[in-house]
Amino acid sequence: MTESVQTWWARRQFSKGRAVPYEVGTYRAAWSAYPELIRQYHPELNGGIALSQVPLAADVLLCWECRVGHRFAATPTEQRERPGRVRRQSAWCPECSSLARPQPVVLGEPRAIPRAPRRTAAALCTKTPPLRTGEAFRSECAPAPASAAEGRLRQMLGARLALASDVNAVKIARPFFRHTEVWPDIVLPDLRVAIEYDTVGRHGLEHVGRRQESDLRKDRHLRSAGWEIVRIRTGRLEMLGPFDLQMSSVSAPGIERIIDRLREIRGPLIVDAYLTPG
Repeated sequence: MTESVQTWWARRQFSKGRAVPYEVGTYRAAWSAYPELIRQYHPELNGGIALSQVPLAADVLLCWECRVGHRFAATPTEQRERPGRVRRQSAWCPECSSLARPQPVVLGEPRAIPRAPRRTAAALCTKTPPLRTGEAFRSECAPAPASAAEGRLRQMLGARLALASDVNAVKIARPFFRHTEVWPDIVLPDLRVAIEYDTVGRHGLEHVGRRQESDLRKDRHLRSAGWEIVRIRTGRLEMLGPFDLQMSSVSAPGIERIIDRLREIRGPLIVDAYLTPG
């Protein structure tokens, strides 16, 4: 029998013989597969009980709140059987579902067809300096390095090549996500080569699907600006360009493979002139 969260918690306190029948984090691993449900759940709406204290199969009514702000009650099983897991951004909400459901058409009754709202183009960022296309520079909009492996790759490559390291962006001709600049992981302005370090990420969904399409667009912008790209692809990511490399981790032999790729792109005479002794 489905219970309210207060009744369910009191019954578990009695049966377990302690004030906290389930410690916070007990079911964290099980709920981690449902990030959208984690966002919808608010402990303050459920008597201060954390979601990681609730078993996935508990027959208890919990209070949830969708992104729009609608609140509704549902059991963990009901929520888990609805869309909204890792790959989808949407999650079930009765009010949102009702608004999205097509209305029945009555023959002979005129109905106005609402016009879809016109999307306005987002304004371009004004922080990009007025440089020539293809010029490398230091951007204040560039994000911080995404991983420790990326920083290690930059450090090890910098120890082998005497190249400028004070730039992090390349000016492009056409807008790319509200900017006329792109931010490769590593910028080698003297060689006009960008290096990207791609991993599948925590959920195995980074640099696939739409993210992969974005990577390809970014590569096209760079090539049209006179640059070439070397993508380091880890895991099972497929190659996207002619100079991409498959690597399992950042290592000294991997750095030598990257340098060989740079020789293929710009020629050994030019690349070897930047090699540091040692």
